[in-house]
Amino acid sequence: MEYDVLGWPPDGPKLRLDHERFSYAGKFVMTNTGKAVARDDGSLVAAVAFNEDRTDEETLWLRYVTVARDRRGEGIGPQLVRRVRDQALERGYERLRIAVNNPFAYEALYRAGFGYTGETTGIAELVLEYPRPEDWIGERDAYQRGLEEFRERDLSLEEETFLEDRRGSDPPETDEE
Repeated sequence: MEYDVLGWPPDGPKLRLDHERFSYAGKFVMTNTGKAVARDDGSLVAAVAFNEDRTDEETLWLRYVTVARDRRGEGIGPQLVRRVRDQALERGYERLRIAVNNPFAYEALYRAGFGYTGETTGIAELVLEYPRPEDWIGERDAYQRGLEEFRERDLSLEEETFLEDRRGSDPPETDEE
C-alpha cells in the first residue's frame, strides 16, 4: 500500500473519484483543500481532504475521509489519517480535528489516536481531536459518551449491531505502526 500527501491547503489538487465507489466524491474536486491518497497496486483506494481552521492557524481540519466501498474495514482509512496527521504535526500544526457522522468513522478515528471532544457540529456530527483532549474525565467515559450520541439516532441495523457490540467497552487500541 502506498500513502501520499498530494498537496496542502490552499493549493490542493483536484481529485476525480468515482461516486459509485467513494462517498463524498464530489468534495475532492475543490482545489482549496489539501489531499492525501492511498493506492494499492497503483489503484486509488482511499482519500482524505483537509484545510486549516479559519480562526486557528495551529489547527488542521480533516474534512472528508473516504475509502472505496469494497475496501472498507481493512484499516486503510485510519492508516491514511495517521500519515496526514504525522506530516501535519511536522509542518507545525498542533492539533487536528474531524467531525464524523457515523459510528464506523468514529471507531476508525479512535484507532488513529483521535478522541471525542464532547462537541457536535450544527449538523449533528461528533467532533474528534488529535491529540486526544486533556480535559477528559476518563478515556472510556468519553469514548462511550460518543457512542451514546450515535445510539440516540435513527440507525441502520448494521450500525445498531456495531454500537451494541461496543456497549461498555474500552476504546479501541490505536493501530500505530
